[in-house]
Amino acid sequence: MSNLRDALESGKFGITAEMAPPKGFDFSEPLEAAELLRGKVHAVNVTDMQSASLKASGLGLCVKLKQAGIDPILQVTGRDRNRMAIMGDILSAASFGIDTMLALTGDHPIVGDCQDAKPVYDLDSVGILKMLTKMEQTGCDCGGNELAGGAPKFYKGAAVTPVYEPIFLQINKLRQKVESGAMYIQTQGIFDLDTFKKFLDMVDMMGIKTHIMAGIIPLKSAGMAKYMNENVPGIDVPQHMIDRLAAAAAEGKEKGVKGLPMQLGIEMAAEMIARIRDEHLCDGVHIMAIGAEKNVPTILDKAGITI
Repeated sequence: MSNLRDALESGKFGITAEMAPPKGFDFSEPLEAAELLRGKVHAVNVTDMQSASLKASGLGLCVKLKQAGIDPILQVTGRDRNRMAIMGDILSAASFGIDTMLALTGDHPIVGDCQDAKPVYDLDSVGILKMLTKMEQTGCDCGGNELAGGAPKFYKGAAVTPVYEPIFLQINKLRQKVESGAMYIQTQGIFDLDTFKKFLDMVDMMGIKTHIMAGIIPLKSAGMAKYMNENVPGIDVPQHMIDRLAAAAAEGKEKGVKGLPMQLGIEMAAEMIARIRDEHLCDGVHIMAIGAEKNVPTILDKAGITI
């Protein structure tokens, strides 16, 4: 059984982290980072050419993680593959014992680094979930043909953006994802717990039952926070956090000490995780360290979190 499924369905506080495959074929660096996460998280999400930027296959890194004894979550977008290719990847993943996935629609290639690439979008995230759920129910592929040996069973997930206007569109899309087979949900990065609570109240009011994991992005600098506010949909870093990061940078410059903003970002992330757990706001957290996976164990230690 999926480690994440076992944790969430037994009432434990779920912990996942995220990493990207390399822009090349040397997997040593992400595998070294993954070793630091061993025993600290229930599973590791592997991105599928996040932000439409070309990387090695997410399936490739998932296989490497599984072989290393670390439970991977295969992220699958509809941007680059039609339903046949998606199902082919899913079947291949199952053959390696990978049993947890996250369905995403995927950013358009125009925002990435291979802008001449043609998008596919045969299926969006809801369509991917529907296809896999039907496969599991019927034992057939996307063309209705019987699969040799039956269909693999996946712990299926999806994403949601709690900061969105009008929010009812995200709530409705969330409902569709859950009805299509999503058993857990990871959110876009959140920074204001009061806003997050309002979103969770709306989910409850609509009667949507699923496991929700709050997305946590440790901030590295005031500049990073400003950039995300201006360029990443669904991100809203409060001004008081930006001011604290800027003050830490100024203090570091005055004292000749490097890394104070990143240290503060780690502390703020840990504080938020501890509050989410202590106040029982949701079922877990998904930490997106964006290339700084080595900091995840420190964040969890400061939050007092163990699996």
